[in-house]
Amino acid sequence: MTSIGASSGMVDWNLAVATATRLVRPGPEVSRDEARKIVAELRRYAKASEGHVRGFTRMGTEDVHDTPVLVVDRPGWVKANVAGFREVLRPLLDKMQERRGSSPGGAVLGAVGGKVTGVELGMLLSFLSSRVLGQYETFAPATRDLPAGSNGGGRLLLVAPNIVHVERELDVDPHDFRLWVCLHEETHRTQFSAVPWLRDHLEGEIQSFLGETDVDPSTFLERIREAAQSLAGGRPEGEEDDGGRSLVELVQTPAQREILARLTAVMSLLEGHADFVMDGVGPEVVPTVAEIREKFQQRRAKGASRLDIALRRLLGLDAKMKQYRDGERFVRAVVDQVGMDGFNRVWTSPNTLPTKAEIAKPTDWVARVHRKADM
Repeated sequence: MTSIGASSGMVDWNLAVATATRLVRPGPEVSRDEARKIVAELRRYAKASEGHVRGFTRMGTEDVHDTPVLVVDRPGWVKANVAGFREVLRPLLDKMQERRGSSPGGAVLGAVGGKVTGVELGMLLSFLSSRVLGQYETFAPATRDLPAGSNGGGRLLLVAPNIVHVERELDVDPHDFRLWVCLHEETHRTQFSAVPWLRDHLEGEIQSFLGETDVDPSTFLERIREAAQSLAGGRPEGEEDDGGRSLVELVQTPAQREILARLTAVMSLLEGHADFVMDGVGPEVVPTVAEIREKFQQRRAKGASRLDIALRRLLGLDAKMKQYRDGERFVRAVVDQVGMDGFNRVWTSPNTLPTKAEIAKPTDWVARVHRKADM
């Protein structure tokens, strides 16, 4: 197992990786020869997607090659994400570590320790590792086994067993589906490579959010444990639903709500833009795109078991599904009004990013950005 660095007192990161790797579900059955062909095809489609996405979006960039494309299995996705979590959450966990001794939760955390927290985090990651098709890791530190782009560049992950699982579940053309997924993920890589300030802007917002966090360590641990217990058998009998609060919502302070609103708007933009591009390019290069989109949307809407729904709510994944819908509607409405070049003014600076209210009302963004630009 690849070490991701020393364990902190709050979370034993290496144990989180070990736990998730041990619990992760096996992927679909494929022969070794078939697996090699799938990996080669995903790499080929990722490369082909560069030209398709850049041509459709008119977001030309030469820096896209700075971010490697990695075709990984489920344990590989876990290792990559733990490394990213550890980097991004460091300020929050350091702050919580300082409070352990003096807070009411200090004794609890002292008894539980970072190892149990690592086990519980590993359980959550094992759940998520079978559900992600692809991911652009914006804040990806390079490790021995997982390279990342230089100068702060990220990496693009394609989770081969999950892609194969979903294409079989939906009963769609596997080659078309693989290219369709690559188009979505390549759009994210293009967004960050073509807009140099975007990564630093997001990192600044996230660190501001974490810096404002004033959460009791025992409360944070309790929510992680509650999610982990859901994996083992759901909510304890007789316990009432808490209204679906996610982990993110629990660490909010009044100042954080403003930051979170801005982050939500940006993530809606990025996810919606990727969906829009995926569907826009699709008809030209993915013959069965209409069938894929219809079946995939039905899969999203239907959800899965009660357990899956509960975990999605707790982890904030329901909000992510809403981001896809709201963001895609925003992008489509703006492109319809002012064309692709007019939409691309969104990438000019942080000031031209849509607000959360503008995501819901695209005409307000058009009026604000285009009126100012054309004066």
